[in-house]
Amino acid sequence: MTFFDRQKLQEILLIERARLEEFKKLKLNLDMSRGKPSKAQLDLSNGLLDIVNSITYSIDNFDCRNYGLLDGLPQAKKLFSSLCEVDESEIIISGNSSLNIMYDNLQRAMQFGVNGGISFNKQGKIKWLCPVPGYDRHFAITELFGIEMINIPMTKDGPDMDMVEQLVASDESIKGIWCVPKFSNPQGIVYSDQTVTRFAKLQPKAKDFRIYWDNAYMVHSFSQDVELLNLLNEAKKFNNSDIVYMFGSTSKISFAGGGISYFIANKNNIESIANLMSKQTIGSNKLTQLAHVLYFKNTQNIKNHMQKHAELMRPKFKIVLESLQKELYDFATWIEPKGGYFVSVDLAEGTAKRTVELAREAGVVFTGAGATFPYRKDPNDSNLRIAPSFPPIEELNPAMDVFCCAAKIAFCEKHLA
Repeated sequence: MTFFDRQKLQEILLIERARLEEFKKLKLNLDMSRGKPSKAQLDLSNGLLDIVNSITYSIDNFDCRNYGLLDGLPQAKKLFSSLCEVDESEIIISGNSSLNIMYDNLQRAMQFGVNGGISFNKQGKIKWLCPVPGYDRHFAITELFGIEMINIPMTKDGPDMDMVEQLVASDESIKGIWCVPKFSNPQGIVYSDQTVTRFAKLQPKAKDFRIYWDNAYMVHSFSQDVELLNLLNEAKKFNNSDIVYMFGSTSKISFAGGGISYFIANKNNIESIANLMSKQTIGSNKLTQLAHVLYFKNTQNIKNHMQKHAELMRPKFKIVLESLQKELYDFATWIEPKGGYFVSVDLAEGTAKRTVELAREAGVVFTGAGATFPYRKDPNDSNLRIAPSFPPIEELNPAMDVFCCAAKIAFCEKHLA
């Protein structure tokens, strides 16, 4: 960030406040707060709505309208195990929400323990590692269960592994870590090979420690794909695969409200989780699973489909990044993502809340300041997450104009105070 003298700050503040008043006159009503697929992205998968009907409801003599197949349609297990490069025995296909699977797994650990161990509820205070900035819905789950969350700083290669290794090796009350390893939410970082290998080799003091590996954006590149090591397969090399839970879904591949999700783990974990699931459900929606199998057929078709998503996402991120470069080069820092759904911006310390407030006054809603940290408490009040995917592209320029204007006002006010 650039140093400005007091006179220059006053000049900038005067200009930007006048500019904000002009934005208010436009009576904008724009929402940049959540990373939802746009209508155009959802339309790409409309064929799913037609492919299962009163004739095509069965496959290989199995009637998908009926009970059964707790771990999912075999053809769906084959399709998504291939996409994720794991064995079919290592995957459970579930409903439309991977967040639901994460919640359920943690709830089971709280009530019944991990793989027959002592339930978390009977172990006193337990803790969880949270790379920051990170995904607010992850943090909401652990907060709900009363789990103490510990901030782990993110680096360009992923979480600070020195800190992770030291903490898990010394504290038996630490039971897990949240991870979004590819195009992380919100920074768009891809964990390096070295980081993944260090996760695979972790030796936690707690035998019921698990890595919650939320690979939500594994095929969501829009400018350049970056390979991510397969954590489960890497952990097998060190006879350490028990610590790995992997999650994913088609929420941003097909329909956020009508896709499928999956849970991946080794045989020990799959058998334990499936046993508990059998008391909860007789099986997920197999008609939805069938639709995905018939529509996508193979992993290459999924990747081809995601190129269509990339064509829609690329120009939106271009607008956001060009706006930041043009207006906030001297006022903020950010990471240019190659995929995923967000741009993470670090403003001057103590200005994020004020920036969001000013933008809202001008009719543009951004994710609340602090959302990317546990308990919604950003210690520096500086990080904000921009979500360009949902708004029509014609709304992005005015939204970013407002964001940059608000950030500069907050910057000047802070430094003039």
